[in-house]
Amino acid sequence: MPRLLVVLVVAAVAFYVFSIVDCALSDGNRVRTLSKTSWVLIVLIPVLGGLLWFFFGRARRGNDRGGARTIAPDDDPAFLGSLGRDTQQEERIRRLERELAELDDKGGDPDKPGRKDA
Repeated sequence: MPRLLVVLVVAAVAFYVFSIVDCALSDGNRVRTLSKTSWVLIVLIPVLGGLLWFFFGRARRGNDRGGARTIAPDDDPAFLGSLGRDTQQEERIRRLERELAELDDKGGDPDKPGRKDA
């Protein structure tokens, strides 16, 4: 009987420590029912607080309430907007390159004073 009692006490202490650490390190967006601060205080109640935390406070896996979710590129407004900006930038670059090419083609009189490249 004393061995069983020692095993139960060790298991209860391990569960108590694990529940405190799990609650303290959990993301605030994944906490249900109460605020994270309230849950940390509740978990400080030995064994019962940990049981309450795991049944009512901790969000289940895959239950991301406020976390970032993956969005397909064709549904993401930021990505679609960046496509328009990219095409506008490419068009502006092409226009500037054409203007520079026209300036290079016109050239200048080599005998005139001014800037001479190469």
